[in-house]
Amino acid sequence: MPLVIRNDLPTYQRLQQAGLRMLPRGRALQQDIRELHFGLLNMMPDAALEATERQFFRLVGESNPVAQLHVHPFTLDEIPRGAEAQAHIERYYDRFEDLQQRGLDALIITGANVSQPDLEKEIFWQPLKQVLDWAWEHTCSILCSCLATHAVMQACHNQPRRPLGFKRWGVYRHRVVDRSHPLVFDMNTVQDVPHSRFNQIDRAQFEAAGMHVLIEAEEGVHMAVSADGFRMVLFQGHPEYDTISLLKEYKREVFRWFRGERPDYPPFPEHFFPLQSQAILEEYRQRLEQARAAGGEPPAFPEALIAPRLDNTWHDSAEGIINNWIGQVYQLTHVDPTRQFMQGIDPQDPLGWLARQQP
Repeated sequence: MPLVIRNDLPTYQRLQQAGLRMLPRGRALQQDIRELHFGLLNMMPDAALEATERQFFRLVGESNPVAQLHVHPFTLDEIPRGAEAQAHIERYYDRFEDLQQRGLDALIITGANVSQPDLEKEIFWQPLKQVLDWAWEHTCSILCSCLATHAVMQACHNQPRRPLGFKRWGVYRHRVVDRSHPLVFDMNTVQDVPHSRFNQIDRAQFEAAGMHVLIEAEEGVHMAVSADGFRMVLFQGHPEYDTISLLKEYKREVFRWFRGERPDYPPFPEHFFPLQSQAILEEYRQRLEQARAAGGEPPAFPEALIAPRLDNTWHDSAEGIINNWIGQVYQLTHVDPTRQFMQGIDPQDPLGWLARQQP
């Protein structure tokens, strides 16, 4: 949580100018230490529904602001579900209409699987836009992951994603390119982030939308924020991924090849499997090819041998960013969850970050 500016000690001003989170005494007196309520719009398909739910709950739960954190998962009725997933949703998930009535402090939107190149033809497109429109007017900040980022850029800024012609798949080294922003201030300037996507929003597109790029790699932008600096936080990667998430994706693609659902054997996710694991998986590929040629059953995938050798080089950075995000939500949101901001907050510059950028 931020330091409170108690007087005109020059150190306060120096630290604030450097980007440290600081809270004016008048603002501090207005604050009530209270619970925060976050919506989680989970658009992932049935097979990934609960795993994605756990990943985001973990990131939120591991943050450490002085507040009680309530996460309200919900989904879109238009997304088709199997019986088991539907039962899970009906038992544990909130209805969006109910959340609109009670109010939310902030919203997280997951990625989603798509069936066609044009997002506007997806079954979730219109209901997602309705959620976005409501959240923009009623929540303090919206955080989007991967496909949700692409949808926001197209729906709100007329910036359609660009097909890569291949799958960007692996763990990539990124740099913090604007170290003054409160969401990344004083964090590691080099961070790893997993990616798994066939499409991309380029830096020029983020800039054309008036957004500020905060983290990027040679392979593309990972994190950007809206023109106001905070009300929309966009991830193009998957910082929420578990250590084994890419292994699970690789395993799924391997068996899709075995069943003839993809023409080529999947390449390794980049910068992920250590050499010994690659050797084990290459040996497994040979046995799998033999079984396929013989029309037999696939041998057991060596997941138990691979998983213990995997490194997670991204979670701490992801947790730090989410912690900073929740801390800022706590400072800015109104004690009444149906109201968007605390009194005196400028929606065009809620963090006061833009004003500090002025020469």
